[in-house]
This record gives sequence, C-alpha cells and structure tokens, in this order.
Amino acid sequence: MVEQLFRALAEVPQIEAIALGGSRAGTHFDDSSDYDIYLYCTAPVGEEERRRILEPLCSYVEYGNHFWELEDNGTFKDGIDFDILYRDLDDLVTGVAWVVEGFHPSNAYTTCMWHNLITCKVIYDRTGRLGAARERFTVPYPEQLKKNILDQGWRLLTDSMPAYRDQILKAAKRGDLNSVNHRTAAFLETYFDMLFALNGVTHPGEKRLVQLAKEMCPVLPVGFEDDISAVFCHMFTDAEGLADDLERILGALKDIL
Repeated sequence: MVEQLFRALAEVPQIEAIALGGSRAGTHFDDSSDYDIYLYCTAPVGEEERRRILEPLCSYVEYGNHFWELEDNGTFKDGIDFDILYRDLDDLVTGVAWVVEGFHPSNAYTTCMWHNLITCKVIYDRTGRLGAARERFTVPYPEQLKKNILDQGWRLLTDSMPAYRDQILKAAKRGDLNSVNHRTAAFLETYFDMLFALNGVTHPGEKRLVQLAKEMCPVLPVGFEDDISAVFCHMFTDAEGLADDLERILGALKDIL
C-alpha cells in the first residue's frame, strides 16, 4: 500500500520531496509500527486531491488535523496506520540551522528535527533540495551546542529559581498530582535532552527513550534505568521517596557531566 501511495504522491506537482521517518525508516519497528511520511511541498495540496489519492488505499482517513503540524492520519487497507505531514523545506532548514549552526538549545527535544532530517529515508527528491539539506547537516555534533544544552538543562533541572526539581517537590507537598505529573514529564524531557547531547548523538524523539538511550549512549548515569523506574513508583504516592529519587538522579547526572 505504501509504495502505491509514494508513486501517486510523486505525481503531485506541489510535492518536491517525500521522506519516510520514524521507526519505519530504520530498524526499530515491528508489524504494528505506523508510517511517518513527510511531504515537502512548494504550495498547499488541496484536500480534494489528497482524498483522490488516499481513499482507494485506506480504510479510514482524517484529513487536515493540525494538533502539531498539518497532517492527514489514517489506516491503510492492510491495517497499518500512517501519519502524513505536510512541510515547507525552507522552514525545516531554517529551524535545523538555528540549532546545528547557531547552537541554540531548547528546554527539551533540541535536536529532534535535526535527527529527523538526517535519519529519514528519502523516497523522492525531484529538485534534490532535500538531499542537499541532509548533506549540509550531516556533520559532527557541535561542541558549543552540546555545552549550551547541558548548561541550560542543568539550570532548568535544579540550579535556578524555576527549576523543575523544586516545582515537583512543591507540588508533591501540596498534593497537586496533576502538577507533579506535568513537571515530572518536563524534568525527564530535559534530562533525556541532556543525555543525548552529552553523548553527542541527535535526539530520536519521544518514544522508547530508555531503550534508545541504552543503545545510543555509551555514557549513562549509574543506576539510570532503576532511578527512572523509581520515580514512576513514587511520584503519586510517596513525596519523600520522590525527593530522594530526584536527588539520586541529579547526583548521578552531575557525576558524568
């Protein structure tokens, strides 16, 4: 099904490149993994045209979802789900350059779009611009970017007035479980951003991070996996235990910085 889709999409004049990302672009997928398909467009592709292409191949489609990016989400007739994302290549290049060449950190997921670009499988590249962008950014991990991510991340975790650790502990003390959940998620997002930066590898995204960190990162904190599991055991039931878990995580992280 997906090959038929690729052939049909390549005939649409506004689509200059097609890439396959996510687990299906590499080796970390199984029969239930969905397809992440990125369409780089020079102009909008109308919904009528998208329906013409997708409906013969699909059992279900939602058109024009815009929760994150502009997407069509659906299921092929063979039962495999897909996400089609419509992008502007110039916007992508500008964003990746801001990180890779400008060394600007985010609070989390700093290098995800860089990772997405250099690890995607190029299916179609009419103008060659997608391939040129991949070549431009297939470079060693910049030391200044690594430093900036680690400096900002450490301050955000523990070394500033709005540090996540302190926000978590205040929320746990007052029994605000929604806030505990929210700030703990943010704490871990920044923590993993730092781990991938420390090891000089691009951030692979939000899924299976413990597994991928173990595979991709030669340097990890002592007790890495056990400490994360402990946080989830204590975060809603044991404020003192959670405080101990966070201190242990931060101490082990500091040891390898």
